[in-house]
Amino acid sequence: MSLILKGFLLIGSLTADAFPLQSSRRPLVRPFHSLKSDEDGGFDPEFVHVMVNGLPGAMGQEVSAACLRKGMRIAPIAFTGPGLEGSIMVKPEPNCPDDQQVEVKLITGPPEGSGAGLEAINEFTAGLPVGHQLIIVDYTHPTAVNANVAFYAKNNLPFVLGTTGGDRELLMDTAQGKWAVIAPNMAKGIVALQAGVDMLAQSFPGAFSGYTLSVQESHQKSKADTSGTALAVSASLEKLVDTPFDTDEGITRFRGDDASKAFGVPESAMGGHAFHTYFLRSGDGTVEFQLQHNVCGRNVYAEGTADAVLFLSRRMAVDTNAPQVFSMIDVLKEGGI
Repeated sequence: MSLILKGFLLIGSLTADAFPLQSSRRPLVRPFHSLKSDEDGGFDPEFVHVMVNGLPGAMGQEVSAACLRKGMRIAPIAFTGPGLEGSIMVKPEPNCPDDQQVEVKLITGPPEGSGAGLEAINEFTAGLPVGHQLIIVDYTHPTAVNANVAFYAKNNLPFVLGTTGGDRELLMDTAQGKWAVIAPNMAKGIVALQAGVDMLAQSFPGAFSGYTLSVQESHQKSKADTSGTALAVSASLEKLVDTPFDTDEGITRFRGDDASKAFGVPESAMGGHAFHTYFLRSGDGTVEFQLQHNVCGRNVYAEGTADAVLFLSRRMAVDTNAPQVFSMIDVLKEGGI
């Protein structure tokens, strides 16, 4: 991951409500389960079973591997898209022994597969030892994310949501009062950067009055929606320029290989990358500030997602009667990643 800051000095402390998409909620409902603690007061990752919805996608496989490396277990079932049913072997490392691999059955997710999906989940959780926990990770598709969250909320299933897109306001309302971590970005460094930019915007609103904001972002061509990170950071930068920012007009997306290469993405990262550059330009064109963060691959997001799962399991054990929606800033502040 590379980061270039031109013109910005990020100082101060992180705020838990740094972005609308990262805001914490604190409603009350019954928790799904509580996690058993080990003798020294910590939590044994082996008690955490992770259902990775979005397999056999590349992000789902990366998250599965990261969870296995951190000692968690992968549930043998996962939601997938129509036509992708079957099974897949997930593993912590590419060349690991067979006994470290887990076979996962792929079933159609909500809304089409809600009945069969709930039956499979109930069958699996019924066989879990006392104190063990199922937590869902969702890296599915923008068109499926609202139906998925509605399913998780209705059935009191704790979840970590990395899928972007969908109706985010409806999504947050649906998740209210449930155990969840929801964030447009799961990478520690970028989360801290986002919080710093928001702190700057809150401390010095209008400091760049008269400037124009524009954004360029490139992802692998399989990403269907505009970058959630670009939307979140531009929302903070909008406060600095003190001018309404049209995300449709102001954010340029690169998805094809040729366009991404021209943007500076290396050939080796065509299958998975996230390059962002934000421009603040003065009205007369004599001054320009740039904020840039570039990521090749998916590992940094997968590791952060796995840490978010562990964070959620710990909070469920400590605050058993206080389910809420957390952000990755909450995870970062607690030292969970």
